[in-house]
Amino acid sequence: MPESKQLPYVVPLSHASASSSAPASLPLAQRLVFSAFAGMGAATFCHPLDVVRVQMQTAGTQYKSTFDAATKIYARAGLIEGLYAGITAAYLRQWMYGSFRMGIYAYLLEQTQNDNLRRGKDKNDIAFSNKLMMGCISGGIGSFIGTPSELALVRMSSDSKLPVAERRNYSNVIDCIVRISKEEGITKLWRGATPTVFRATLLGSAQMGVTSEVKGKLAASGVFGPNGSNFYGLPMMLTATLCSSFVANIVANPLDVMKSRLQSMPVDAQGKAMYSSLGDCFVKSVRAEGFMVLWSGFTPAFIKLAPYSIISLTLVDKLTKAFTGKEAM
Repeated sequence: MPESKQLPYVVPLSHASASSSAPASLPLAQRLVFSAFAGMGAATFCHPLDVVRVQMQTAGTQYKSTFDAATKIYARAGLIEGLYAGITAAYLRQWMYGSFRMGIYAYLLEQTQNDNLRRGKDKNDIAFSNKLMMGCISGGIGSFIGTPSELALVRMSSDSKLPVAERRNYSNVIDCIVRISKEEGITKLWRGATPTVFRATLLGSAQMGVTSEVKGKLAASGVFGPNGSNFYGLPMMLTATLCSSFVANIVANPLDVMKSRLQSMPVDAQGKAMYSSLGDCFVKSVRAEGFMVLWSGFTPAFIKLAPYSIISLTLVDKLTKAFTGKEAM
């Protein structure tokens, strides 16, 4: 891509020098749009793993392993209605959750870098704790806004494992959200919001903050070339996101299990649900299946999160750079 003479301040992060003034920030709305498209690209590739993860977390001992779950889901419902069940909800989730999670983080990161420039400091002199806090904020805001789409995703992803008579058979994500509103009440679209927000706060903090920190350390070390530029920075991004994905998965998986179970639990004719609260779900699940149930679906969650992180963070960075000449991360 040719250098832009209209944006002389756009330079690689490691070569940014201290300055008394800072460039104008990229509008948050633009960052949200780029982040949503990047998330959709990643979801297209990773969605089957999300379906496997949800069904393993909600099916108890029905599946022996990730491969066993994937095989049985495919045999039972096929590719589109099985492994790609709920893909429309996954796309909506990227506009309601992924866009805010990545977009707000990138915006806050840029604001902090610009503040450093105005103070005459190295713009990348940002404490790790601050990066973790920015991840918490962006993840928490995005997850609350995106809870209805997350609920729809879980419902549609787990529907095929239910007995035929109990399946909800949502035709698409809009049908799912409308029917939940009518049949259960509009507030039920935020069922499981508490574990969803807690999970996203931890996940955003670990995923975004750790990625930025590890990426910065690798760039400074030169192990992947000057500023980590070897092979367009892909090996550095791969290493950083693998580290962050593993940490994020360990921290967030217990809440992910509770969230999936709360959002997919059946409700009887009297409106009584299987679990009355997050705490009740936690106690009943651990008593019935043991403490390690909290890490059910860890393998598909990690296998999904790692490529999702690589694809989405790389796409949002490249899309932002291509259209605006400014970096995202």
